[in-house]
Amino acid sequence: MTAAYIMIKSSPGAENDVFSKINKISGIKSVHTITGPWDLIAYVEAESLDMLGKTVTSRLQNLKGITDTMTCVVVDPI
Repeated sequence: MTAAYIMIKSSPGAENDVFSKINKISGIKSVHTITGPWDLIAYVEAESLDMLGKTVTSRLQNLKGITDTMTCVVVDPI
């Protein structure tokens, strides 16, 4: 199992819509609106690093309203 936290920037005023869309993606375990330079943070789990990458690049980054992401892969066992 591979896990990561994904920092997400959204278009101004699009946070609620992006939040709802992210919650529907398979593998996303939680999503939260946050303060600071990023607008949202999502926790995702996948069977492999390859599957994690596909979830981020093909499903998350393609959502309308997302302008930038930063993926932080979890390296310690849970």
